[in-house]
Amino acid sequence: MALGLFRVCLVVVTAIINHPLLFPRENATIPENEEEILRKMQAHQERLQLERLRLEEEVAQLAAEEVAMEQAAAEGPPPSETHTAWDLWSTLCMILFLMIEVWRQDHQDGLPAECPAGDEDELPGLGATPLLGLTLPDKATLGHFYERCIRGATADAARTREFVEGFVDDLLEALRSLCNRDTDMEVEDFMGVGSMYENWQVDRPLVCNLFVPFTPPEPYRFHPELWCSGRSVPLGGQGYGQIKVVRADDAALGCVCDKTKLGEDMLCLLHSQNGRRRPGGEMEELLCASGSPYLDTVQVMKWFQTALTRAWHRIAHKYEFDLAFGQLDTPGSLKIKFRSGKCMPFNLIPVIQCEDSDLYFVSHLPRGPSQVSPASSTDWLLSFAVYERHFLRMKSKTLPEGACHLSCLQIASFLLSKQNRLTGPSGLSTYHLKTALLHLLLARPGPDWRAEQLDVRLRELLRSLEKSLLEKRLCHFFIGNRKVPEATGLPQAIRRAEPLNLFQPFVLQRSLYRQTVDSFYEMLKNIPALVSEYSLHIPSDHASPLPKAVIL
Repeated sequence: MALGLFRVCLVVVTAIINHPLLFPRENATIPENEEEILRKMQAHQERLQLERLRLEEEVAQLAAEEVAMEQAAAEGPPPSETHTAWDLWSTLCMILFLMIEVWRQDHQDGLPAECPAGDEDELPGLGATPLLGLTLPDKATLGHFYERCIRGATADAARTREFVEGFVDDLLEALRSLCNRDTDMEVEDFMGVGSMYENWQVDRPLVCNLFVPFTPPEPYRFHPELWCSGRSVPLGGQGYGQIKVVRADDAALGCVCDKTKLGEDMLCLLHSQNGRRRPGGEMEELLCASGSPYLDTVQVMKWFQTALTRAWHRIAHKYEFDLAFGQLDTPGSLKIKFRSGKCMPFNLIPVIQCEDSDLYFVSHLPRGPSQVSPASSTDWLLSFAVYERHFLRMKSKTLPEGACHLSCLQIASFLLSKQNRLTGPSGLSTYHLKTALLHLLLARPGPDWRAEQLDVRLRELLRSLEKSLLEKRLCHFFIGNRKVPEATGLPQAIRRAEPLNLFQPFVLQRSLYRQTVDSFYEMLKNIPALVSEYSLHIPSDHASPLPKAVIL
């Protein structure tokens, strides 16, 4: 009797494991529509009903056998050793049946219905996540789309850079001529960073991002304090730092204006003198936070904007266009306004070099919905833009001629830009696309980036991004990445730091995450239509010529 009860218990446990409400299987993919969900649920219900009928028959058969064995035991001698051996084998079969049922439920529907085409040597972990609804055009169509729409749209990038750089050179030279070398900040030569200088920007209008390093007057210097220097930082403080104003000889803090007699018309940019005013009567703004030796990003931007305005007024008579500040959320955003009505935007951003490295502290950058705002105005964002540019150049030397890595990034950036115009901005940015590409460049050997592999690499880039979205984790390429080549010159403190998850905001902001995932899958579904439309008809904003400025 006990053996029969044990068999019945095994059958009941098997039925419980098969129940979808008690042991649901997590699905990493997102269904396309409600009809698909209903169809799968109905099919699963039918399988459960058949399984239930089979189990009921087996239970009835086991019960009949148990009754027959009890009757035989009551009428005749105890069962022989043959019956005992048969019961043991029956129990083992039931255990084996239970194990098979568990394995079947784990693996029966685990494989995707349609596996995307890709390389046989896909990166580990990427092939397990299907790109639901993704239908990429063939190589010929994709190549035609790139040549006709993207390459043609960026043909005047070099001319745009040359024009903006020439004007900024003149503007900064005028700014230096207005500064006092003993009391004013020293502005250094600018440097170009970002997509325009990495040759992958596709969105219009073409925008140059220029870093303008500045240093304090002697005997002062800037002392950067990184978040990974051992001090405790709040959640979201990774990637930021503070900049302390110290004397070059590490003496006690103080301002040179307290120890040097300044003329009546001279003002210190770090601290204002009580009662001292410009000839115009305006009090000089502080660059440090109130009662703190740390630089304040807001005060620095106010100083920089004031200095640029004065410099522009000095040279405005030489040009037949106007200069104005652009986007409100980017204080360093400027735009040249031609008399024809055309505008040419660019970003001039004051930065501070982090010791002797190519790291730079940035006061302000355009912020997307997924970016965490700094906790304080004394927190400066650490930019790796120069290292990213160096890494792409270094990697390009090891890739085949005409490699498709930048083409993949351009196409993905183009698709994301068009999707944002259709459904509005999401938590996904071009910097996330660039980060995913940098990880793939580090993992993939050079021959895999041949020009004819464009469609395969693009699919892999999107698959990698999808996997990161579903896991809510996309690691910063440089912070905590010990696989970055030593030749890049990345500081060891950054290499040994804890990895920074760029998708951390998605963990807390569920609505933003849901919107981002929906927008991403909508973009995948729209790829064939977008490629077909833009291959045949190039919009006017991708074919407008660059206006020429006349220098008097």
